[in-house]
Amino acid sequence: MSKSASIARVTGEEVLDSRGNPTVQVSVVLDDGSLASAAVPSGASTGKSEAVELRDGDPRRYGGKGVLQAVRHVNEVIAPALTGLPADDQWRIDATLIELDSTDFKSRLGANATLGVSVACARVAAQVCRLPLFRYLGGDDAHLLPVPMMNVLNGGSHGNGGPDIQEFMLVPLGAPTFREAIRYGVETYHALETLLVERHATTNLGDEGGFVPQLLSNVAALDLLMQAIERAGYRPDEDIALALDLAASSLWQDGRYRLELEDRGLDAAEMMELCQEWATRYPIVSIEDPLVDTDWDGYAQLTGELGDRIQIAGDDLFVSNRAFLVRGIARRCCNCVIIKPNQVGTVTETLNTARMALSSGYSCMVAHRSGETEDTSIADLAVALNCGQIKAGAPARGERVAKYNRLLTIEGALGEAAEYAGRAAFDRRR
Repeated sequence: MSKSASIARVTGEEVLDSRGNPTVQVSVVLDDGSLASAAVPSGASTGKSEAVELRDGDPRRYGGKGVLQAVRHVNEVIAPALTGLPADDQWRIDATLIELDSTDFKSRLGANATLGVSVACARVAAQVCRLPLFRYLGGDDAHLLPVPMMNVLNGGSHGNGGPDIQEFMLVPLGAPTFREAIRYGVETYHALETLLVERHATTNLGDEGGFVPQLLSNVAALDLLMQAIERAGYRPDEDIALALDLAASSLWQDGRYRLELEDRGLDAAEMMELCQEWATRYPIVSIEDPLVDTDWDGYAQLTGELGDRIQIAGDDLFVSNRAFLVRGIARRCCNCVIIKPNQVGTVTETLNTARMALSSGYSCMVAHRSGETEDTSIADLAVALNCGQIKAGAPARGERVAKYNRLLTIEGALGEAAEYAGRAAFDRRR
């Protein structure tokens, strides 16, 4: 990058996410005329310690969900501070954002403001360097295409009227390439739709593109996925495995995990027994957020009991925050970290957490949010990290498919250098 390629203008604006709620979009222009933008997603099932998503709270606009205040912070606070900085100094840009905010969880400026700026700066710098974003962030070794964790059946806060469990995912780990993995998942997704139609069940879609059928039990959803895999002509476990996101914090009521669909409540021991039962009966390779995000002892126990067989992934527990990951490593909680950039608010902090996890023997799953945008930066992030896993929703809805299409493009650009993570991404011997 030329020394003259410095930040000339930073502009924020209010746009809409996939749920029709306002979010922040940021454009960065360099003094050589280069331009790039980034849009920030929003979660529904959120951890208590996530970086603050700043909302206006004005009931007269978007039910209080407007983001004009965060946009104003981009235009009036962040823009003057970044003007003139070299666009390829990501560390300095993000350090400036962190210093401007000066709070632990981005509560002054809003993580939706800082992340939009951070990603837009990375994208425009990559553009000027004539590099794809994954190469700019990950260097010459970035080559590993992630296994797509396709949330094809939605429940919980992502699919009202569906199962209690938030996400039931297809994991096409037996495919030889990423392109074939997408085909495996898409064909099984359509086979699932056919099964639902045959059973006269609803085929409405949830926030992340998965179906939201009314079922008699949560385990019925697992049985449906097994049938769909076979209907599509694939072998459960060999070609396509399963994964779950229990989002257990959203099930926690009065000291018990409430499964409304089955009219029962479980204590921590019973919830862990349920996880073990399902992991034994079904080809499950990953269970995310199986316990409430305050139960560190429970996570340590469950990881000790199941961690040598399957992936125990922490999302609400870690919220992509390096400090919480350090605590988890010390207490041997989980063996996988969910990575969501908007949980911390800058590219640098996201990379630091992910790289610490990978160097500590944890796996990483880069993940979208339920309120998404067409921004595809997490696809590049997954390849940059060579982490081998991405969760971007069902192969439906434009904001989800955009991530998969971006990965198809990356695979094509890498050519023979491209490698598909496949089953190795879930090798517990790591």
